[in-house]
Parts: sequence; C-alpha cells; structure tokens
Amino acid sequence: MKLLLIGYGKMGRAIEARAVARGHEIVGIVDPSHPGVNIADFNPSNADAAIEFTHPDAAFTNVQACLRQRLPVVCGSTGWLHHFQEAVDLCQQTDGSLFYASNYSVGVNLFFHFNEYIATKMHQFGGYDVQVREIHHTQKVDQPSGTALTAAEAILRHFPTKTIWRNEPAQKPEELAVLSERTDAVVGTHIVTYSSEADTLELKHEAHTRDGFVDGALMAAEWLPGHQGVFGMKDLLGL
Repeated sequence: MKLLLIGYGKMGRAIEARAVARGHEIVGIVDPSHPGVNIADFNPSNADAAIEFTHPDAAFTNVQACLRQRLPVVCGSTGWLHHFQEAVDLCQQTDGSLFYASNYSVGVNLFFHFNEYIATKMHQFGGYDVQVREIHHTQKVDQPSGTALTAAEAILRHFPTKTIWRNEPAQKPEELAVLSERTDAVVGTHIVTYSSEADTLELKHEAHTRDGFVDGALMAAEWLPGHQGVFGMKDLLGL
C-alpha cells in the first residue's frame, strides 16, 4: 500500500523501515527535514493512508488536514486529546477514517484490557489502594504519558472510590496518583499497583524496543482503508 508519513522522528523512521520491509511504498514524508512536502498534496488518489507521529502541538492540525483530504489517518501522537471530540466531529462531517491509540503495542492493549478487569475485581473485594506509575526516556514530551492516562481513566471508571487523577502522590483517598519518571534509554514502562495491608498486586508492561509500537501502527494503517469512522486498538484486536 502507499503510505504518507507525517513526522520523521524515531517512530517515523522506524515505521518507514518496517513498512518498506513489508512491501509498502512511502509516497511522502511531511516533516521539517523534508521541506516542500505538504499534507494537502495527498489524497486517496496517491496515498492509501497516513501515519502521524509528531508533537502534541501539531497533531490535531495534521489530523484535520488528513480528514479534509479524505485521507485515512492513523494517529499515534499523544497530548492533544482536548481536541479529540473536534476530530471526531470533523471525521463524521467528511465521512472520514481516523484511527487513534495512545499506544499501538499489542501487549500494551492487552495490558489495558486486563487493567479494566482487575480494577473491577479489586474494587469489588475492597481493602486496596491503587496507583499508576510510568517511566519513559527523557525525550518524552507529554507527562503523564498517553498510555498512563488511558490506564488511569479505566481505573476511574471501574474503581468508583477514585474520582480524579493527579500527576503526583495522592493527597486524598479519592485521588489516583499517576506518577511519572524520565530516565535515559527507557522505551516505556507502565505499572499499576494495588496495595493492601495483606499484599501487593502489580500489572506491568515493559517495552524493550519500539518494534511493538511500529508493528501495531502498521497493522492499523493496513486495516483502516475501507473503514469509515473513528477506531482504536479494541476494534483492530477484537477486544
């Protein structure tokens, strides 16, 4: 298939290499390192899908541009979800195709799935407090990570005594601590910890390389053309 890459950082370059190895064609790269290439130059006549991994400040503008071009777009940028409903509305107006995930790793999305189940059960049996911890490389811009926020929001839905998250240690029983650490050479680690006087239970996902994120994003790009609407990894994986 013909792919447009939006963003050419570590993820963009990794996606390019994996896509070419899988027989796909990169028809353009929209990035300051490739001047003169614009999203407006692409549409379904010369590209099958766009894959967007940029910066929180640029992501929404890029998604809008793709939808207006009727170009299916897979977005992996985080930190822009205060505009997400606007993107959903535009997708509906343009009969477009938008695929968004805070994390494209199959393993992480199974982590999300089990996180919801465990939150429900731990609240049901009582006696436990819970917190989320995320560790990333020092170049990670947003804090907490989008993956940590996805996990936290699921806990808030299924663990009713927690009603709000904060990016620091909890000060009140109803607060869910979402703690962030930045350390060199860490791809991404997420840990949900339940603690009681009797014991501790942890659900952990640790990424060793970016390969899982790259493969998931490509799977989404391969799946999205022909699907109209807004989708995520649950749709792709059947969760």
